[in-house]
Amino acid sequence: MTFAEAECIALAKNGNQDAFTQIVDAYQNPVFNMCYRMLSNTQAAEDAAQETFWRAYKNIHRYDEKRPFATWLLSIAAHYCIDQQRRKRLPSIDLDEIIEFAAEDPAPNPESALISTEFQEEIQRQLEQLSESDRAVLVLRYFHEFSEEEICQTLSLSKSAVKSRLHRARLHMAEQWKEAQAGAKKEGRQHETQTI
Repeated sequence: MTFAEAECIALAKNGNQDAFTQIVDAYQNPVFNMCYRMLSNTQAAEDAAQETFWRAYKNIHRYDEKRPFATWLLSIAAHYCIDQQRRKRLPSIDLDEIIEFAAEDPAPNPESALISTEFQEEIQRQLEQLSESDRAVLVLRYFHEFSEEEICQTLSLSKSAVKSRLHRARLHMAEQWKEAQAGAKKEGRQHETQTI
């Protein structure tokens, strides 16, 4: 935690709304991204991010300075999103390589931008097929780079539960990725046959 962040948190605990606004400014992108990865809907993610900050504001006096603030804040977002998903009942490739490929191309061109957009949409579709808890673990690990210990704290899970959920989510994503790639190849061959 930086000095400025610690100072803003201390001021916010004493009711300083400007200090809390600075916290919101600093964390709005990570919180929105977490919510979007969990809920797969821009409007729902915006609502969830707003609710996350409202809950953080109301409960900032409960924040324990011994924990990283980002962990505490993202745990509020994760739990809220899991609750939202439960209400709605939304229903070998290395995942590290898939996520790495999803990173922005340093010199994008129209074709790579289209491929990147399609790739991001495919990743999001695959995330939607995971259970709420498995999705939360995967999003925290790969999109927010949380350690296993931070995930345990954020989601109130044991280390073995986190490892189990990560393993299951990785397997599921790898299987889905293989199926999507096989389907794309099959579709490409059919298209070639039709044009000949």
